[in-house]
Amino acid sequence: MQWSIQEIARLTGVTSRTLRHYDAVGLLPAVRTTDSGPRRYDRTALVRLQRILLLRDLGLGLGAIAEVLDTQRDEAQALRTHLVSLREEQGRLARQIASVERTVAALEKDPDTTEGHIMAKDMLDGFDHTQYEQEVTERWGSDAYRRSDTWWRSLSEQEQREWKGRVEALSQDWADAAAAGTDPASDEAQALAARHADWLAGVPGTPGSGQRLPDRGYLLGLADMYVADDRFAANYGGTEGARFVRDALRIFAERAYPAGVGPEGAS
Repeated sequence: MQWSIQEIARLTGVTSRTLRHYDAVGLLPAVRTTDSGPRRYDRTALVRLQRILLLRDLGLGLGAIAEVLDTQRDEAQALRTHLVSLREEQGRLARQIASVERTVAALEKDPDTTEGHIMAKDMLDGFDHTQYEQEVTERWGSDAYRRSDTWWRSLSEQEQREWKGRVEALSQDWADAAAAGTDPASDEAQALAARHADWLAGVPGTPGSGQRLPDRGYLLGLADMYVADDRFAANYGGTEGARFVRDALRIFAERAYPAGVGPEGAS
C-alpha cells in the first residue's frame, strides 16, 4: 500500500513542502511509479518518517538525523530505544499533571486549613532542570553540564526565582519586539541581543562563560537552534519570533566580535 504526499501531510502535520525537502536532501526518499510521477510513500518510508519525527523532537538537526538513521539500520531496535525515552517522558508528564492538580486543589481550599497547605516538593514534582543533562553533555561536554548544574544548585530559591524572572523577561521582550515588526539591525533589537549575550556569558559552564561575551560559535549555534527547535522557538512567540532573534544575534555577532574571529570563539 502507498500513500500520497498530501495524505502523509494530513496524517502527520508535516507540510508537503517539508516532505519534498526531506526527499530532495535524501532524508526521506519518496516512491514514484515514473520519473515524473507524483510522490508516494510506502510502509518503509512511513517507518523512516516516524523515526525522523522522533529524532527531530529530541532537537537533532537534519544532518544528525541522517547520521543516526544511517548508523542504526535495525529499525525495530531503534524504535524500542525511542519507546523507552517516550515512556520516561510520559511518566514525567504524568507527575507534572498530578503536581499541578494538587496545587490547584490546595489553592481552591482555605489556605489557613491543613488541607490548604501543600509542600514545595509536591508542587515541583516532575519539574526537573536536569532533564536536559544528556543533550547538554552531547552538545558541549560533561564539564559544561557539571559546572552549570553545580552553579544552579548553589543558588538560593530566591536567586533561582530572580534568574528565571530575568530570562522570562528577556524572552517576552524579544517576542514583543518581533510582534512589533522591529528591524533586527535597530538599536532596540541590538540592545536585546547584548542582553542575551550577557545572559549566556553569565552561566558557568557555557562556552565563554565569565568572559565579556560568550563564544561566537556558541552564540550563533544557539541562534540557529532557536529557529530549528520548536521548544526554543516557543520562547519567542513561535518560529517567526525565533527568526527575528536569530537575525538580530547574527548582526550583533558581526559587530561585537573582533574582525577575524573564527566560528568557535571570541579570541
